Amino acid sequence: MNTVQAVSSTDAGSAHAVLMVDDEPQACKWFARLYGDEFVVWTAGGVDEALALLAARGGQVAVLLTDYSMPGRNGVELLGEVRRLYGHIARLLVSACADKDVAMAAVNQGQVEKILEKPLDEAATRQALRDALAGAQRRALDRALIDQRAATLRETLGFLAHEVTTPLATVRGYLTAMRERHRDAPEGDGGMAFIEQNKPGDVLFMLEAAQRRADYAQSLVSTFVQTARDAYRSDAPVSLRASDLVGAVRDEYPFEAGEAGWLCCDLSADFNLPGRRDLLYLVLCTLVKNALLALRSALPDDPRVHIGLGRAALAPGLPEQAVIRVSDTGPGIAPHVLQRLTHEPVTTRAEAGGSGMGLVFCRRVMNSLGGAVHVQSQPGQGATVTLFFPCPEQTRALEPL
Repeated sequence: MNTVQAVSSTDAGSAHAVLMVDDEPQACKWFARLYGDEFVVWTAGGVDEALALLAARGGQVAVLLTDYSMPGRNGVELLGEVRRLYGHIARLLVSACADKDVAMAAVNQGQVEKILEKPLDEAATRQALRDALAGAQRRALDRALIDQRAATLRETLGFLAHEVTTPLATVRGYLTAMRERHRDAPEGDGGMAFIEQNKPGDVLFMLEAAQRRADYAQSLVSTFVQTARDAYRSDAPVSLRASDLVGAVRDEYPFEAGEAGWLCCDLSADFNLPGRRDLLYLVLCTLVKNALLALRSALPDDPRVHIGLGRAALAPGLPEQAVIRVSDTGPGIAPHVLQRLTHEPVTTRAEAGGSGMGLVFCRRVMNSLGGAVHVQSQPGQGATVTLFFPCPEQTRALEPL
């Protein structure tokens, strides 16, 4: 193999190189010298050498340009193997005898994007390489997006299962308690039964709390179902207002008695959100839940959870971005815990079923949208989690998500 341009370690895994295959060494040298000024050119002297190179570095090859007539296995055979093993690579065929049979074999077996005739025309070949490279990089991006979607879906479903299991476990606990307190009425009372109360209003509290949690679990499931339906509708809404998202969480979250009064919102700086509603709904519910748990752990005189919309810069000198802030007046976060949040699972509530995956999940969702998560806290002074959303230009670039 001959190379005319060094490949740095940062390029590893990204498709960018043009692999030229020809059994004539002079043809390889001429091609590398002529086109190496614009492209990363690698060469191989035959089918076996090319396949060996691809086995080692196939992820870096974007375009294959192969001669047809070579001793042993010909170029069409190579194209067929590459099509089967390396679907991301754009395939071009060079032939001095581009007759009908060769063309048909190249199309049917190798699905070539273009057939070039010898001697190569420099301008036409450069344009063919540019087009093939652009197409290969688009396919690589599409493949990466598909892989990202699949990974996000797996992670989301796992996290959703946890979020649904928690309220359903509470419902099950209340129902078990009521079943244990169930008592049959004395004979002659018309078959009536009753549930004993430890204190007045006890049973009604359990029924209302169970209903709130069941409604919340249903809202999570319904959100995902609706998103799946929207994916197949051409008239599905393409954007979501931040105020609508906050309103949905405010109306559907299963607050404990009196906790809804802790929530206050400032929605004046409204904006359009990128991404899917289901993920962002789950992110915001997670932040509200964390804030409420912090307040319950050390109830202050004036418990508050504030959700605000606005604009802020992620760092000095950077442009402002649309943000959603969730703040609480709880006990704050210890410094050694704060520096690990959003990067690794950290929980101070393992005994209560906490997994520490909440903020990690939020960070991954926001990163997939081109945004970020920032956590600020001082012990004894509450905590603020800020979701930074990409600017409209970045959002348009990420529309395939």
